[in-house]
Amino acid sequence: MRFHQLSSKTGARIRQKRVDPSTDEEVPYEEIVKGYEITPDRYVMIDPEELDALDPKATKTVDIVEFVDISEIDPIYYDHSYYLAPSAGGAKPYRLLLEAMKESGKVGIGRVVLRSKQQLCALRPTDEVLTLTTMLWGDEVLPADRLDELDSVDDAEASDRELKMAEQLIESLSADWDPLEFRDEYREQVLDLIERKAAGEEIAVQPQAEEPEAAPDLMAALEASLAAVSPEDKKPAPKKPAPKKPAPKKAASKKGASQDGARGRRRAPVANN
Repeated sequence: MRFHQLSSKTGARIRQKRVDPSTDEEVPYEEIVKGYEITPDRYVMIDPEELDALDPKATKTVDIVEFVDISEIDPIYYDHSYYLAPSAGGAKPYRLLLEAMKESGKVGIGRVVLRSKQQLCALRPTDEVLTLTTMLWGDEVLPADRLDELDSVDDAEASDRELKMAEQLIESLSADWDPLEFRDEYREQVLDLIERKAAGEEIAVQPQAEEPEAAPDLMAALEASLAAVSPEDKKPAPKKPAPKKPAPKKAASKKGASQDGARGRRRAPVANN
């Protein structure tokens, strides 16, 4: 969702102008060049024509460099995904590559030019279509060891009980992946807010006081998470059978003592689902 900037007094949309701070005058677009800062307030100016001469030429092809196992690619390198369709006369090569990649289980790594920018990409079969996913270059992903906060993780240890509860929680929340089950609830709420305000409804926002957060208790958090799991996902322990009571004695008949009801029947345990 995108919003425009408006004046709170007039409701008019704000227009951004390119102004030279040394003259306070607006600079025409044709007089603007790009600059790369090499030291504070010192720039190397680059003309648009100089960049245009270096721009990779856009084509309708994907240049595959190598094939790798998909398990070798960390998802952190993935960016945006696109479906690929064959150009005129390319249906047979398209089908050949699709089937060959299905059989090999490999992913093609290559380069493609999108919007005058060269992109690293991964080409993989998805059902009956080839999918292209743009990727970050190797030097664009920083190593995790740059985070000083990770030093404390090495000194932290989890007990066997904590590990068992965490595994139990993961198991209780395990399910088959279905992307249609997930929605952008924030976006839906914002759209609802826009529709209500457009209809003239007055919206009263209640201020929320921020409560100080208590120090985290790992065991309490695990126990609370397990308790929040739906009851049908957990099997209750069977109830103990009721204690056996002796059956009342019956008076003897002329044909002899009757044995009916001499023994009481034991009730089976009942589990409430």
